[in-house]
Amino acid sequence: MRSDLDYHQLFSKIEQLIDSKKQVTVTIDGMSAAGKSSLAALLKETYDCNVISLDSFFLRPEQRTPDRLAELGGNIDYERFYDDVLLPLRAGKPFEYRPFDCQTMKLCDLINVELRPLTILEGVYSMHPYFTRDSNVTTLSDISVFLKIDESLQRDRLIKRSPFLYDRFINEWIPMEKAYFSNFKIEKQCDFVFEQL
Repeated sequence: MRSDLDYHQLFSKIEQLIDSKKQVTVTIDGMSAAGKSSLAALLKETYDCNVISLDSFFLRPEQRTPDRLAELGGNIDYERFYDDVLLPLRAGKPFEYRPFDCQTMKLCDLINVELRPLTILEGVYSMHPYFTRDSNVTTLSDISVFLKIDESLQRDRLIKRSPFLYDRFINEWIPMEKAYFSNFKIEKQCDFVFEQL
């Protein structure tokens, strides 16, 4: 897999930490269609790491109340991600979770995750402040990455990738993402920022 972005410094930092720590976690947040999943796939291809996608933790239909959807970042099941993934990951234990399927609108079969030296947490809302709510946890991961994309390029990619969902991205999901990024200052918290132009 190839990318037109230069991730050399990111990869160097990951390798430095892998050499010095038993377990390394990288978080990839950012705009829709900016390349989060592609970067995660590149890291998996390079390091044979675990990749956990926040797309697997969208709200189930019964959770999608007006109050919940009005929350910043409220359209993901951050409680389930915290309990099923983050707590065991921080404890250095294997874990299991049931991904949510947006097509069937149901939880799928359990996925068992054995710990590896590197774990990638990928997707919009992966830096939600709920994940660092414990008083003894100041950062979610060892390295945080934010991916940006020019808005016209974003629209082009979305209409090619998801033509039937394009209107929902433009009118619903992207405004929610922007509010989350802006109010929680997600980009400013990240160690690395890459932009697709």
